[in-house]
Amino acid sequence: MDRIVIVGSGASGVHFALSVLRKGYDVTLLDVGYPKTPAVNPDDSFTNLKRNLDDPVRYFLGANYEGVVLPDVESEYYGIPPSKEYVFRSPAGLDYGTQGFVPLFSFAQGGLAEVWTGGCYPFNDEELGDFPFRYDDIEPYYSEVARRVGVCGTADDLARLFPVHDHLLEPLELDLHSELLLAAYKQRKQFLNKTLRCFLGRSRVATLSQDRGARKRCTYLGRCLWGCPTDSLYTPSITLAECRQYPNFTYVPNMRVTHFKVDSRNRVTAAVAAAVAGGETQEFSAARLVLAAGALSSSRIYLESIRRRTGEVVRLRGLMDNRQILVPFVNLGLIGTAYNPDTYQYHQLCMGIETDDPKGYIHGQITTMKTAMLHPVVQNLPCDLKTALFLVRNMHCALGVVNINLYDTRREGNYATLEVDGASRQSRLIINYAPAHKENTRIKQSIRMIRKALRKLGCIVPPGMVHIRPMGASVHYAGTLPMSRKKSPFTTSAHCQSHDFENLFIVDGTTFPFLPAKNVTFTLMANAIRVAEEAF
Repeated sequence: MDRIVIVGSGASGVHFALSVLRKGYDVTLLDVGYPKTPAVNPDDSFTNLKRNLDDPVRYFLGANYEGVVLPDVESEYYGIPPSKEYVFRSPAGLDYGTQGFVPLFSFAQGGLAEVWTGGCYPFNDEELGDFPFRYDDIEPYYSEVARRVGVCGTADDLARLFPVHDHLLEPLELDLHSELLLAAYKQRKQFLNKTLRCFLGRSRVATLSQDRGARKRCTYLGRCLWGCPTDSLYTPSITLAECRQYPNFTYVPNMRVTHFKVDSRNRVTAAVAAAVAGGETQEFSAARLVLAAGALSSSRIYLESIRRRTGEVVRLRGLMDNRQILVPFVNLGLIGTAYNPDTYQYHQLCMGIETDDPKGYIHGQITTMKTAMLHPVVQNLPCDLKTALFLVRNMHCALGVVNINLYDTRREGNYATLEVDGASRQSRLIINYAPAHKENTRIKQSIRMIRKALRKLGCIVPPGMVHIRPMGASVHYAGTLPMSRKKSPFTTSAHCQSHDFENLFIVDGTTFPFLPAKNVTFTLMANAIRVAEEAF
């Protein structure tokens, strides 16, 4: 069969690749592909790891303490542990400028989902209203993703917000804090449902609750943040390894694709890539080219290809990202209770709030504090360090964070473009983002509703600790080459086929015409499989 060239080994790229490999296509996947570091002492729990490693401080905080989040009122509550720094390593030549946006890029094998927390929430029909397909059209592919990666979940009160698809596994065992929150919800659900329009239930997470092939079920080692040593928490590098078992698959790492070449009929002929180590560029002939490098990187490749072909610098409008707000809380009923480190670390519960606008749903993932990095929380408490340490030691089990996500829409003023140096003619990516009208009002209303819901669950939000993350922090980037029912420049078809270049497909978030207030990785994988199955 004709060779398909794919750019990027993230969640979209590897699931697209696996689907077309199974159909018999010859596939070449181009990738920078920084590999993850092997897991240390894979059988040790979090506590035993601290005891058994020769240098646990180096492992948990880094050789130069790079894992420490220093005190700063504007800083993030989340730090990246040293074992995952490869995810954000950048090759030479990555150059960009931004306004109103703090972007994150990944050139790792598996992409940014190597550090995701596994949230798998399908979009419903209201959220797919701007897409050229409905939930029933993509449901088989949500089910296929769940079958491939293993997704825990159940049909509870959140089913009204997250449709229930096939192949859900039994939920994970709840930690004590999550168990008490769910019990409090069941006692007070009438008020929460009717007055606040708030619903609580089990998270849908890509973590195994039962063995599946070589991957074993979660054994509650408490090491999620540092990288699951048993692969029970799914990451795309697992699927990349599966693709590499196919004889018709060629993986080419250490190559950064800069642009593609086009013939006189506006058909892509080759992807052009520069070796990460330097040297001459290489061309990879393609019957069809598939961009899956992430919305910003795919947009850059697209922009640079047009510039190289025509000399024109264009703007790709409509960049979107979910606004995220972190709301720390204290469960008063758990103060003084000892925490158990041998539990699943990431979110086990999810909170959803309906609004008058069906698209205006507010999504909140609830993470109860166990073995996470607590020093950012300690230093942000509104008291001196000695008091903060005393409080955290006695409130560890009672601490939690709600990560609120808000929806975003495509707007003309938000765009990606290039800036070209007049002397060298080298280009760099420029990203411009401005919040929607009245976003501050929407943020305040969302925080107020979450506070009310938490109070009803027996929790309080300490004053001054709510953190509004900068745009770009969620890495749910989308919208610059949207799917469209109408053929027009800088758009794609319902099957993510470019309306400008006939044999170019784009299967990452670049093509989403609307961004619901939900984690997007699950839908990215499902949509990539949908395109592979229906258009190839």
